[in-house]
Amino acid sequence: MAEFDLVVRGGTVGTAYDLFEADIGIVDGKIDAIGRNLARGKEEVDAKGKLVLPGGIDSHCHIEEMSPGGGVQEESFASGSAAALAGGTTSFICFLQQWKGHTLTESAPGYAERARQSRADYSFHQIITDPMPEVLEKEVPALIAKGVRSLKVFLTYDPLQLTDAQYLEVLATARRHGAMVTVHCENFDAISWRIEKLLAAGLTDPLQHAWARPPLVEREATHRAIALAELVDQPIQVFHVSCEEAAGEVARAKARGLKVWGETCPQYLTLSHEDLDQPDFGGAKAVCSPALREKGESERVWARIKDGTLDIVTSDHCGFSFATAKRNPGSSGYGQGGAVQRADGMPAFNAIPNGMPGIETRLPVLFSEGVSKGRISINAFVRITSANAARLFGLQGRKGTIAPGADADLVVWDPQMERKVEVARMHQAIDYTPWEGLDVKGWPVVTIRRGEIAVRDNEVIAAPGSGSFLPRGPYDVIKPTGTVPDGFDAASVT
Repeated sequence: MAEFDLVVRGGTVGTAYDLFEADIGIVDGKIDAIGRNLARGKEEVDAKGKLVLPGGIDSHCHIEEMSPGGGVQEESFASGSAAALAGGTTSFICFLQQWKGHTLTESAPGYAERARQSRADYSFHQIITDPMPEVLEKEVPALIAKGVRSLKVFLTYDPLQLTDAQYLEVLATARRHGAMVTVHCENFDAISWRIEKLLAAGLTDPLQHAWARPPLVEREATHRAIALAELVDQPIQVFHVSCEEAAGEVARAKARGLKVWGETCPQYLTLSHEDLDQPDFGGAKAVCSPALREKGESERVWARIKDGTLDIVTSDHCGFSFATAKRNPGSSGYGQGGAVQRADGMPAFNAIPNGMPGIETRLPVLFSEGVSKGRISINAFVRITSANAARLFGLQGRKGTIAPGADADLVVWDPQMERKVEVARMHQAIDYTPWEGLDVKGWPVVTIRRGEIAVRDNEVIAAPGSGSFLPRGPYDVIKPTGTVPDGFDAASVT
C-alpha cells in the first residue's frame, strides 16, 4: 500500500537557505516527509537531475480588473492563473478595486466571484483611491477581518492618486488594524507637468512615456512615501522599484531600522529605453509605470537585489493586447483613453494603457538572467520569488517553503533546458510578450499545487476553479516598531 499520495523523487531541493538531495512525500496536499528513499507514492514525479523549488508567489499582478465604464481586462482568472502555473507560480496576490466616488462595496461588483475561477491559489490587496470615512472606519476593518490584510495606494495616476493627507489617513488606518500598505511611488504633479510640455513640443512617441517620468520623480515620491510612513510608524512595501535612485531611498530607510521593503520586476532587470523606441509603434508594448530606464540601469537594480535592498521580484502583470488596447485605448472599454494626437492614427504616449504581461515569464526570465548567468544563487532566487513574499504578506509557514506541514506547492525545474520565449507557446490571453525571442536557460517542467500536478511539460492540467482563496491573519513582521516622532502616536487618536 502506498504511504504517500505523491512522491517527488530524487531531486535537488532548494529553499531560501538550503540545497540538498531528497525525496518529498505528500499527503492530503501537504508536505508530509522529506528524506532519502521514501516509501512509494500513489503517484510519482521523477526529479533526478533537476531542481525542486517552492512554488512561486507573485504578490503583485492585475487580473480581470473591471473599469467603472464597464470594461473588463482581457486577462481572465482562468487564463491568467493558467499562465502563472505554467511559469512556476502557484499563488498570487491581485487587487480588489475602489473606484473614486464609490465605497468598496460599490466598486467592481462580483470581482471576488470572478476570482473563484482561478486555477492557482490567490489573495487580494485592496486598492484605496477614495479614503472617505465610511471606507476607512467600517469597510477596511471588515475586509481585514476577512483576511485581506494589505492596502494599495497610488501617489500618481488620475483618478487613482491620493494626496499626502489622504495617504496619511490610510497609513493610520492600516496601523490601527494591523495591515501592510503597498505604495506606487511617482510624483503626480511633476509627471502631469512633463506630459503637458512634451505634448506641446510635439513629442508623442512611446519613448516619451519614459521622458515624462524620469527616475527623479520616482525617487522623490519614494522618499516622501517612506517619510510619511515613518511619521505614522506604519510598515510599507514600495512597489516596482525601477532604478537606483528609488532603491537608494529604500536602502537608507532600512539602514535607519524602518520597516520598509522594496520590490522590483523583471522588466526593470532586462528591458530599457531601447524597447520603447521600436518601429511600427512597437514601443507601446513596453509602456509601463514606473517607466523603463536607460540601458545600464538594470545592473544597478540587480545590485540592489544582491545587497538585500530589494526583497521581492514580482511580475506586475497588467496585460493589454497590442492589437487592441495598446493601439486603440478606447476599444476595450478599459484603458486611459484620450484623443489620438499622432498623424499615424496611433495614440500619443499618455493615452497608451500602462502595463505589460509577465506572470508566465517572471520566473523563467529571472532564473535565466539571475541563476543561469551567475548573478544570484538558487537560494536567493527562492527568497525573491516566494519565501520573502510569504513572509511579508502573512503566508509564511504555509507557502514559499519546502518543509513538513507546508502546502505542497512545488516546481520541478530543468536548469539546463534551453528555450526561446514565444507568445505562441504561452497560456496568457495577451497577444504579445516583451521578451519574445529571448533565449532562456532553465524552465519549469512540472508544477505541483497543493499536492496535485497542475502543469506537466507546458500542458496545464489544473481546472478553472481549483485554486483557493488565501485569507491572511495577523502576523509579526508588519507590527509597528513602536517609535514615533516626539513620542506622540498620532495614529492612535481617532
